[in-house]
Parts: sequence; structure tokens; C-alpha cells
Amino acid sequence: MTDSSNHEIERRQSFRLDMEKELIDISWTDNSGNQRTKKVACLDFSRGGLRIDSDIEIPKDTSIVVTFKANTPKSQSLNGEVLRCMKQDNGWFEIAFQLETKA
Repeated sequence: MTDSSNHEIERRQSFRLDMEKELIDISWTDNSGNQRTKKVACLDFSRGGLRIDSDIEIPKDTSIVVTFKANTPKSQSLNGEVLRCMKQDNGWFEIAFQLETKA
């Protein structure tokens, strides 16, 4: 490759969909053992994972359930875990999840 620009290297191995901040529901158990559910903005989604914008931190390796279109008969839930959680300059968190693959 001869391109000398500063483009970020693409690390994903799956096709990615830009979700345009579509709201999704996530559920997890916090460090105190409480079941938590939150509606968050999904930034992008691929077969391997997704990235969200959240006002609260969710620790790395936390198991989560992601539900798309939760209040409709066509809702779908996927299991995964937090890969990384980075605090942004605006105080919010960008959280990346790796989805479980079915064996």
C-alpha cells in the first residue's frame, strides 16, 4: 500500500452498518448484582459486534444482551460482552461490544 495519509486502520473483519444513532436496549448485571436495562444510541453494527454512545460506563468483559426494536413483535436479542469502554471529551462513553457467535 502506498497511501501515506493518516487514515485509521480498519480493524473489523465484518461488514458494518451505520446505525445513525438508532435507539436500542441493552441489559446487563452491574457490579452490585443488580439487573440494569438502558436505552442507548447505536453508532454502528456488524456481524461481530456493535458500538454505542452511553452516559454511563460499563466495565470491560461485562456480559450484555442487546435488543433491537424491543417494543415490537419483531424484536431480536443478541448476547455479547464489553470489549472496550472509552470516556469521551464530552463526558459520555463510547462502548464497543463483541457479539457471541453461534456454534
